[in-house]
Amino acid sequence: MQPLSHFAAALLFSVTSLLSVSATAEEPRYNQIALRAEVNQEIAHDLMHVTLYSEAQNTDPAALAAEISKTLNASIAQARTVKGVSVASGSRNSYPVYDDKGQKITAWRERAELRLESADFSALSTLTGEMLQTLKMGGMSFSIADNTRKTHEDALLKDAVAAFKARAQLVSQALGGSGYKLVSLNLNTGGFQRPMPMRMEAMKGAAMMDAAVNPEVEAGTSQVSISADGVIEVQMP
Repeated sequence: MQPLSHFAAALLFSVTSLLSVSATAEEPRYNQIALRAEVNQEIAHDLMHVTLYSEAQNTDPAALAAEISKTLNASIAQARTVKGVSVASGSRNSYPVYDDKGQKITAWRERAELRLESADFSALSTLTGEMLQTLKMGGMSFSIADNTRKTHEDALLKDAVAAFKARAQLVSQALGGSGYKLVSLNLNTGGFQRPMPMRMEAMKGAAMMDAAVNPEVEAGTSQVSISADGVIEVQMP
């Protein structure tokens, strides 16, 4: 048998090396443990949201649209005079009203929303009470401002990593290891928004529309959480 050429020898060496690397890569790694640590914090809501609306009915759709627009324009101008309150138009829709037989259109009904937002609860509460003389209450809710949430999440990230390290060290010791290596780590943010109560006992029935009364509000809190999911490899002595 003739000796292998340099090219054939090099090719054989490359294939052998590749098989060796593949076998090494596919070898199972032992003592790997999946862990999870989670930290959370209750954060007070610092944004107040109010939805008001105007609703009317008219046999003339053009006159109806003009009436709704006039009411909204006046309300927007009023809201813009209050410092720290942002105002935006919400949904607006109209639909026909039929007779008892459901065949003939007898009138048109239109509804348009106005959305207010502010970090100044007192100012927005006062404005809401005043605007309820011409508009109706659609809803009130509270939330955490983006900057506030980010600030708290950044602080919780450090706590989540520290909690994961403490748990990893505990597991390593429980298994009789001398330490551990971090294989992977994923950090995830989350939170739970509870329904916020709206207390308006002083504004029941027609009184809501007859006088400017400040709603009594409870902003509440939401829970913001950070979870650390990862895999460690316990080093055995």
